[in-house]
Amino acid sequence: MNQDLRKLQRRHLRVTFKQPSLLAQALVHRSYLNEAPEPDVESNERLEFLGDAVLGLVVASWLFRNFPVAEGRMTEMRSQIVKAETLAEVAARLRLGDYLYLGRGEEATGGRSRMYNQARALEAVIGAVFLDRGYKFTEGWLLSILKDELASLEPAGPEDAKSRLQHVAQMLFSMTPRYRIVGTEGPDHDKLFRVEVTVGDRSLGAGSGRSKRVAEREAAEAALTAIEQESPVASDGDG
Repeated sequence: MNQDLRKLQRRHLRVTFKQPSLLAQALVHRSYLNEAPEPDVESNERLEFLGDAVLGLVVASWLFRNFPVAEGRMTEMRSQIVKAETLAEVAARLRLGDYLYLGRGEEATGGRSRMYNQARALEAVIGAVFLDRGYKFTEGWLLSILKDELASLEPAGPEDAKSRLQHVAQMLFSMTPRYRIVGTEGPDHDKLFRVEVTVGDRSLGAGSGRSKRVAEREAAEAALTAIEQESPVASDGDG
């Protein structure tokens, strides 16, 4: 493997591996194995398995310390962080797709940007960091790279801004809100999303954030504020 991973460590991951071979293995998609010029190359699947467990523990521990909510709600919040869509967004910020080792067929069909490839690569990198630097370091590093996603969590559960807006829109307009990206700014690894929420042809609000989820939440909050100013029914709920 002649790919230079020093840039990935220094600029994107901000981790210096004691065993760089662990990072290299974390980036090996199974499609690469039959084409690898080096003998005995191993895919990232075992590291992915380990990283998934470490990620779950770090997120669960953080939720336990920061949110005094019921177990069911903590499970929902953890799933928001560890699901493939979220992990792929984080992996894109870290530019992991640029460094994946792929077979020619996988490369030709867009494998570098494929959601599950990116999500699994991130889990594998987490496993590699854990083996290389230990749990305490990995915990701090993970909480750092996930800070935007963790900050976007809503402790109130089902009554978060998007859920409240859906309830209000159904009650007032008998329609479901729709979210659409109206613009983006910045490079792929640090993109700012701008989102608008509409009901039918009516724009209700807009928001922005470093992930689509954060932008949608801000748009929902703006829409609720606008609706509540117009209609006391929206703020009174069913009563």
